[in-house]
Amino acid sequence: MIVANADPNTLERRIHVHAIKWETAAVLYARIALGAAFLSAVAGRFGLWQGTLDWEYFAKFQQYAAEVNSFMPSALIPAIVWTATVAETTMGVLLILGLWPRWVSLASTVLLAMFGTAMAISFGLKSPMDYSVFSASSAAALLSLHAFSQNRNQAAFKKH
Repeated sequence: MIVANADPNTLERRIHVHAIKWETAAVLYARIALGAAFLSAVAGRFGLWQGTLDWEYFAKFQQYAAEVNSFMPSALIPAIVWTATVAETTMGVLLILGLWPRWVSLASTVLLAMFGTAMAISFGLKSPMDYSVFSASSAAALLSLHAFSQNRNQAAFKKH
């Protein structure tokens, strides 16, 4: 409720505090959503969503990765598959825990952009658009910008 004769400094401060709370909640939401998406993808490639640990699911993922990366030499596909799996697991956990947010969100941005680009090259632009890969990449980019901005603000605060 806004009172006509309210002290403007107090009102501005309240609005600023309210905005900071929403910003903090949005950053937390984006971190958890992206982290959970990475971990969900990894769980799926091992069959964990089906309640089992089965290498057959990983073999199917490797076939899919070969299709997505159809422009890459087939000898590199196993390395791509394992690198992606380790990267997605690591970034998923670190995003959820909020550790090293600048670099983890930047790495997430790049990984998702690379995945979306590979999908677009191999299947056409519709595929990464349908799966919101570029949307997820842009959310990670915003997280990265936020984290770098927070670091700059902290550095400026320490100088004064």
